[in-house]
Amino acid sequence: CVCVCVCVCRKAHVKVERDSSKAWIDKWGFLTDRESVKLKEPELPPHLKIRPPTPPEKYIQVSPSPVVPQTTQGLIGWRSSQPHLQLPTYGMVHHGRRSFLRELGWTLDALH
Repeated sequence: CVCVCVCVCRKAHVKVERDSSKAWIDKWGFLTDRESVKLKEPELPPHLKIRPPTPPEKYIQVSPSPVVPQTTQGLIGWRSSQPHLQLPTYGMVHHGRRSFLRELGWTLDALH
């Protein structure tokens, strides 16, 4: 008896939900049009659009490597030892000849 009553109530709830979902478009469908207008992103001008990335093969050329050395000692730096395979350097590396401590007039013991 209780089971039948619960099933009838549940069936009535499902029917009400189904009917209200069909009627929702007629009553509240205008809200979805406004939301879609708000969510649409503006079109960017052509000069601000992101261009597709350039494939690295166009601006990076890697020469074939020489034969791999037989020993591990020869393996260390084997590719950079070839002048035509070295990476480009951007200027000279300068080691300073001045000492910060000498500029301040301090002794080396001042660090400890």
